[in-house]
Amino acid sequence: MAATPTTPPALTAPRRDNPLTRSLAGMIGFGALVVMMLACVGSLPWTLGPDPTTGVPRYRASNLDAHRLPPLWAPHDADERERLHIVATRRATAILARELGVEAEEAPSPTPEQVRAARPRFLLGSDALGRDLFVRVLAGGGVSLGIGVAAAGISVVIGTIYGMIAGYLGGRVDAVMMRIVDVLYGLPYILLVVLLAVAVDAVADARLTAAVERAQVGRVAYVERAMDAMPDVSREDPDAVARVQREAERAHPLPAESTRNIVNIVTLLVAIGGVSWLTMARVIRGQTMSLKNQPFTEAARAIGARTRRIFRRHLLPNLVGPIIVYATLTVPQAILQESFLSFLGIGVMPPMPSWGNLAADGLNELNTVKARWWLLLFPCLLLGATLLALNFVGEGLREALDPRRARR
Repeated sequence: MAATPTTPPALTAPRRDNPLTRSLAGMIGFGALVVMMLACVGSLPWTLGPDPTTGVPRYRASNLDAHRLPPLWAPHDADERERLHIVATRRATAILARELGVEAEEAPSPTPEQVRAARPRFLLGSDALGRDLFVRVLAGGGVSLGIGVAAAGISVVIGTIYGMIAGYLGGRVDAVMMRIVDVLYGLPYILLVVLLAVAVDAVADARLTAAVERAQVGRVAYVERAMDAMPDVSREDPDAVARVQREAERAHPLPAESTRNIVNIVTLLVAIGGVSWLTMARVIRGQTMSLKNQPFTEAARAIGARTRRIFRRHLLPNLVGPIIVYATLTVPQAILQESFLSFLGIGVMPPMPSWGNLAADGLNELNTVKARWWLLLFPCLLLGATLLALNFVGEGLREALDPRRARR
């Protein structure tokens, strides 16, 4: 009896491993980070844009009658319900007066439905000035994330360049450069950041004050020259004097408020990015010392390649992995430092929001009589969630870029 041929079992192709999906925590952190960036940074044109009713930026739009109101979905006590009713009645009356073209005192009493429709609704509550906390948390998140990413970028650039130079040159140059890093490591890190921020802020304040004084002196001199050149009759004309003053203001403008905000942000970038590059420099130095002894680097030196070309074509491409990993770990550190400085009052200054100064404002609202918990909870909650997501992303990238952790 002939044996029946047996077909060999079909070989299944081995499942290809995607290094970017090795870490579940990294994927979750990346998704949460994308949502946070879209919500905070993507909404900056809206939160920093003008309010249609008042014309001021939305993050500054306030209603003192609606101050310290809890979130829309939270229970309200009798005092808060009464204040809400008063504010809603005033709004409904103003809307009726505007529609009828009469004064608010002459407008009829609004109906309960109109009062209910005009009731202010704050998703996350309002602060002490009646500003929407939801808008301020989004704007503060965009500011904190932007400053943190920019400061981390500065520290990565400084640390990468410093570490590559020290590791490639070696010898006495490396010894001197690393001793400088050791000295900076020995200083109290937070104290160094605070002192640098205070020093830079003091210099910026002095320059802004001098600019204001120069503008005021220039205005006075402009008005005096214009008045001396005018006939005696025109000097008594209020319209002519007002016109000269307006011309003096245009010729010698005062520094804008945005200038102060830009100075604060630049101060934070210098303070945080200027002292947080030490770990990056050590890591890049060690990697560079290993790479410069590799055959491809020695071959490039043997054929007479310039140092700049070796850095650009051979060293830097092989350092991309460590740079990305440590950059993702530097960003949460920079965000936390910015929030800490703003919490102390030497970072982002009000009315410009950040998670740090929002948390400081919320802490001042906690007392034994009436605790406005929402003013502290939501800035701290978003800050903690962002830092946790960034750490998850950093661990995921470290696992994805480390060949020893690859699953076989």
